[in-house]
Amino acid sequence: MVVELLFVGGVIAGLFALAHWFVAHRATLIEGLARHWQRLIGSAPMQRLRVRYPRIWTFVASRFARGEYLGLHLTVGLTISFVSLWTFVSLTEDVLHHDPITLFDVATLDWIRAHTTPTGHAFARAVSAVGSPRVMVSLGVIGAVVLAIRREWLFIEGWVIALLGGEALNVFLKRLIQRPRPMHSVISSAQSWSFPSGHAMESLIGYGMLAYVVFVLVAWPRRRRVGIALAATVLILLIGSSRIYLGVHYVSDVLGGYAAGLIWLAACISGLEVARRWREAPIPEA
Repeated sequence: MVVELLFVGGVIAGLFALAHWFVAHRATLIEGLARHWQRLIGSAPMQRLRVRYPRIWTFVASRFARGEYLGLHLTVGLTISFVSLWTFVSLTEDVLHHDPITLFDVATLDWIRAHTTPTGHAFARAVSAVGSPRVMVSLGVIGAVVLAIRREWLFIEGWVIALLGGEALNVFLKRLIQRPRPMHSVISSAQSWSFPSGHAMESLIGYGMLAYVVFVLVAWPRRRRVGIALAATVLILLIGSSRIYLGVHYVSDVLGGYAAGLIWLAACISGLEVARRWREAPIPEA
């Protein structure tokens, strides 16, 4: 248990240090990226492309322009979705064809079973409960009530779609892939299919949406909002890790849950941003 706590503490400390460094150097990073981008688009080959394909050039340039309508934000969201989709498809293919990752899954669970402790089980059960369906339903209801009190109707719609859609997507994927649970699970009540992990997927969507809503709606200092996002990230990682520790999921189940959750979360946030920009855009005069 001491080794496990040291590992978790190291991960949390590393994430906080990374977030602190990013906040401190954010302006420098953005300026550096802007300089490299301007240098790239100013090169002779890129200018020839600009002259030859002006429409394509305008579209691509607007996707990375911070001041353009949904430019950089929408591009980042789509990129995350595509990368997550590629990861999920690759993991699914490996699982269905029993590629080497399945051997890694079994070997990892065997090693964990040989090193588990009663204290570790208790800790993992407590963390796992934070991502349970009961807690996620409570989070969804409380979040919807708070948003209704604030009269944030657009965010209520996005909140409900994200959480209910994530649950429906997880059930659909489980029934489609139908991977059996690991044998000798600590939790005997885990009866659904194994891939992808529902706890990993739904906690990422639920707590990820919570962090996004706080970022947008709560006027806290940036450092505090970054701390909220970082805490959500650590909690999501701990929930996924607890499912592996308890033996109810393989490593690939949890990774698949994260990948599928990122696809849906990125799509929901990008859709909300589109709706927000349309609502906030000034109405042209007749």
